[in-house]
Amino acid sequence: MDKYVTGAVIKKLREKQKLTQEDLASKLYVSSKAVSKWETGQGFPDISLIEPLAEVLGISVIELLSGSDIHNTNRASNMLRSKFYVCPVCGNAVRATGEAVVSCCGITLPSCEAEECDEEHKIVVERVEDEYYVTVDHPMTKDHYISFIAAVSDQGMQFTKLYPEGNAEARFRINGVRRIYAYCNHHGLYQIIK
Repeated sequence: MDKYVTGAVIKKLREKQKLTQEDLASKLYVSSKAVSKWETGQGFPDISLIEPLAEVLGISVIELLSGSDIHNTNRASNMLRSKFYVCPVCGNAVRATGEAVVSCCGITLPSCEAEECDEEHKIVVERVEDEYYVTVDHPMTKDHYISFIAAVSDQGMQFTKLYPEGNAEARFRINGVRRIYAYCNHHGLYQIIK
């Protein structure tokens, strides 16, 4: 389990809260020896302690379970750093303006890495008056389809959710669009840079 509570994170967050190992142990009704084992990587907290541990450490359960210390270094929210997270179980697509810890269907989702378009996932962009008409020549069957198309500019994101047996097309206001993405439910995220 490489994505789980790490001792280094527990120690860092405990110290940030100005708690000793004994203080943390008493708040969780465990021994200080147990806390020491967690922090040195010789053991893990019991699953029943995850929620109380997160509360005492001042973070969410998701952040604690991510196995890393998370802090917001992207305060400017540069839209060109947007990330997409897609659940392999239900297909839920989540957008974020930077790195995030996203969980769906009990899974911590990795961010999608965009690839340049290939012949099977070619994104075609046509200008129609003040809009971009975006199409992807791709099968749209129940099992293999383009799940969404998105356009990202410096100011925001336009997002169109697509469905099997529909058309792989979308219209976006041109207004500063710098990148266009399409997500194939079998092959992942593709992009073109305008």
